[in-house]
Amino acid sequence: MTFNVLLQYMLPHRALSRVVYWATRWTFKPWKDFLIGTVVRNYQVNMAEAAQPDPLAYQHFNAFFTRKLRADARRADADPGILLSPADGKISQMGKIVDGRIFQAKGQDYTAAELLGDEASAAPYRNGRFATIYLSPRDYHRVHMPLSGTLRETVHVPGRIFSVAPFAVEAIPRVFARNERLVCHFDGEHGPFVVVMVGAVLVSSVATVWDGLVIPPYASSIGRKSFTGQNITLERFAEMARFNMGSTVILLFPDGTAELDALPSQQSVRVGERLGLLPRS
Repeated sequence: MTFNVLLQYMLPHRALSRVVYWATRWTFKPWKDFLIGTVVRNYQVNMAEAAQPDPLAYQHFNAFFTRKLRADARRADADPGILLSPADGKISQMGKIVDGRIFQAKGQDYTAAELLGDEASAAPYRNGRFATIYLSPRDYHRVHMPLSGTLRETVHVPGRIFSVAPFAVEAIPRVFARNERLVCHFDGEHGPFVVVMVGAVLVSSVATVWDGLVIPPYASSIGRKSFTGQNITLERFAEMARFNMGSTVILLFPDGTAELDALPSQQSVRVGERLGLLPRS
C-alpha cells in the first residue's frame, strides 16, 4: 500500500471537508485570489469558456469553481436518440453491469445495491449499463441531464469521503459505494435511470437545482426523499446539479434502455457529447 493510499484511511475526512467548505467560501480577497489563481495556473483552466472570464472577479473560490459557462460553450448533440455526457471529465469506466456488479478498476468492483443503498432499487439495473465520469479540478463542475427524466426520489447515502482520483480508484476497494453520495432516481421515456453524485475528500458538497444544497449536512443514516407527484421534469441537457468542488458522476441504465459506446478509460468527454444511443421510438 502506497503512502498516498494509506493517508486516505488515516485522514479525518469529514472534519477536513468542513474546513474546506468554509475556506472556499471566504471572501477575503488575498485568500480567494490566491486559491483561484493557483488552480487556474496549475490545472490550465480555460476561462475563455466562462460567462465571467476574469477569474479574480468571483466572490469566492467556490463561485469560481462552480462557474457558469457561456451559452455557446457546450452544445447538446442534436439527435434526440443520442445519450449525452452529463459532465466534463474523463471516463473512469463504462460498460455492462454483470449480475449486479459494476467494474471499478483492475481487480476492483462493487454492487449496484451497495451503490444505491438497497437491493430493491438495484434490481432493474442487474444486467444493465453504467458509465463513471471523473471530474478533475480543471473541469466544469455543473452536471446536466443525459436524457429527459422526471425525478422520482433522491437517496442520501452516508459514507467515507475517500479521494476518487485514479490512484485511489485503483487501490481502494468499492470506493464509490463507500463514499458519501446522492442517488437521484429518474423515470425516462424508456424506463428508469439513475444519476449518482459521489462525494470525495475535500470536495464532498453537492447541490441540486430542485433542492439547493443537499450535502452537507453529512448523513449518519440513509435518507430518502420522494418527489412523486411533484412533476419535477428536467429536459435532456438541462442543468440538474453541481459539485461544490469536484468528484464523480455515475449513470445506471436497465438492460435495453441505453447502449453505451465503447469509450476507453481516461477518454475525455464534455457535457452534451455522445455517450451512446437510446432505443428508437
